[in-house]
Amino acid sequence: MSWLPKNKVVVPIDFSDQSLEAVTKARELVEDPSHLYVLHVLPVLSSVEPGVVWDSLNDENRCEHAESRIRERFDPDQYADVHIKAIIGEPGHKIAEFAESIGADLIMLPSHGHTGLRRLLIGSVAERVVRFAHCPVLVLRD
Repeated sequence: MSWLPKNKVVVPIDFSDQSLEAVTKARELVEDPSHLYVLHVLPVLSSVEPGVVWDSLNDENRCEHAESRIRERFDPDQYADVHIKAIIGEPGHKIAEFAESIGADLIMLPSHGHTGLRRLLIGSVAERVVRFAHCPVLVLRD
């Protein structure tokens, strides 16, 4: 299996420095920026959240807002053709589902290195992505 170049690389981000750096590294793996897919997974809001109750928040405007914030983080000259998507759900499953839906060749994501009790309580998104992904997953260590 050849690592370079990839036709479709998915990079999930959570706006941490590590995830933004993963986008930069993934950009080096693709010949064309249009082969790069940056994905942000937003949590499902409870029906009793004030924004939901008062109809000031909905999934569509949350996703649009997240996508615009992602665009602001990257140089428009180098990242203009990059696909940016925000979706709602549980990150581990949604990242794997999104990658499969576009026929991704690789998922590249950082590991925040939670161990022990913290990992048990929080769970590991990277671990779930590795478990559910249909394609290779490159986990970047800190």
